[in-house]
Amino acid sequence: MSGTNHHPSTRPDHPGEQGVADPIRLLAVRDTPLSVDEVFAAVGDAASGGTALFVGTVRSHDGGSDVDGLGYSAHPSAEAELRRVAEKVAADFPVRALAAVHRVGDLAIGDLAVVVAVSCAHRAEAFEACRRLIDDLKHEVPIWKHQTFSDGTEEWVGA
Repeated sequence: MSGTNHHPSTRPDHPGEQGVADPIRLLAVRDTPLSVDEVFAAVGDAASGGTALFVGTVRSHDGGSDVDGLGYSAHPSAEAELRRVAEKVAADFPVRALAAVHRVGDLAIGDLAVVVAVSCAHRAEAFEACRRLIDDLKHEVPIWKHQTFSDGTEEWVGA
């Protein structure tokens, strides 16, 4: 082998590490229960050596207060914004497959609120891309959380 270093995605003998035409496999904002299995299956890719998956669940407390109930509301543009965020992650990282679903409506403690996953050729880039995906989704997609606490108070988050 010559002394020249080649990035794996540009080596002709490793076509599986090159980008894919559309790595975005599943995007949705839903009022029905989410499935980790569905999201994981959506990012399955034979050329991926690493898949990172994040699951956000409704917890029983927040900021030192007990949470009794929680609901998510979404702006009509939420799915379009989710696509924009996903396309940016796919452009910035060597993503082979990406999926993200977020729940809206009333949820119970322990319910899945969001599930995202990213597959890449290597684990480090899968972790980084998945982290960016969930962080940007939380900051940029217009989905708001309404929490009701056991002391009778309530709070809107992200509104």
